[in-house]
Amino acid sequence: MARTDLRPVVKLRSTAGTGYTYVTRKSRRNDPDRLELRKYDPVVGRHVVFREER
Repeated sequence: MARTDLRPVVKLRSTAGTGYTYVTRKSRRNDPDRLELRKYDPVVGRHVVFREER
């Protein structure tokens, strides 16, 4: 199995509506659903929920 098949690159988009994104890799085996992380959004200046987009 190729490296990109098991740990694909995903974009995390801010739910604050600023359009800010983070790029990361995730494990399909451990996290088959969409990823949701609380990270810092520098546009609004606080931590918000970032959701995986496809």
